[in-house]
Amino acid sequence: MILAKQTQKKLKLYGFNNLTKTLSFNIYDICYTKTEEERKKYIEYIDEQYNADRLTKILTNVTEIIGASVLNVAKQDYDPQGASVTLLISEEEVPLYVLDPSCNRGIISPIRKSVVGHLDKSHVTVHTYPETHPQNNISTFRVDIDVSTCGTISPINALNYLIDSFDSDIITIDYRVRGFTRDIDGRKHFIDHKINSIQNYIDKKTIDRYSLIDMNIYQSNIFHTKMKLKDIKLDNYLFEISEEDLTEEERKDIIQKLDKEMTEIFYGKNIPNV
Repeated sequence: MILAKQTQKKLKLYGFNNLTKTLSFNIYDICYTKTEEERKKYIEYIDEQYNADRLTKILTNVTEIIGASVLNVAKQDYDPQGASVTLLISEEEVPLYVLDPSCNRGIISPIRKSVVGHLDKSHVTVHTYPETHPQNNISTFRVDIDVSTCGTISPINALNYLIDSFDSDIITIDYRVRGFTRDIDGRKHFIDHKINSIQNYIDKKTIDRYSLIDMNIYQSNIFHTKMKLKDIKLDNYLFEISEEDLTEEERKDIIQKLDKEMTEIFYGKNIPNV
């Protein structure tokens, strides 16, 4: 794992570390679904695999990885599809006697399907968006995850876990450090760790599997990385059929459709049909 650990002198701060670090993690999983029945079953499969309970587990693990504590969990499965989860977190564990009584610390009563929560400047959220369209026989599953922290902890340390938690054909990652904190001499610090690319924090084995593009604004501490899977192994994209069931012409046609979908998402624009 590449964590880009830097040997540097720890800042001596005046007061609390006010820097806000936000990681926005967006993935797409793409599947070939030829019939209406296949599209329906794909959506049902996604909703079962990535329901609110499983997403809550993933976000709870993210919270542990970055060294934070869960204060409150709100989760909901939607009809006809999709799910959302929000975790309110703290850099350090909050003693029970000062904890707001509305916070459940992640313990949700089994008789309640959903819990109403609130957000603070330290939180983790996830939303899913399964969708299909009959015109190109392609179904997609999108996940948006935002991890926002204040203090010394950084959400980027959970990046590899998030990547490994989903089968991702396209990944878009944004990392931003906002605000400033002061040292004991009154000097402002607009970032408290060294970074020149999000790729510094991604496993090499993952980087080898993807084509990556960086767009960074260093003077504003804004970092952006897009990732597109290099190899399309057809069996990974077929639903309820296998590659052996297809003719060579069908295989080429499906691969072309999958690649077009992935390319459009990666570059954020529609490609005309040839």
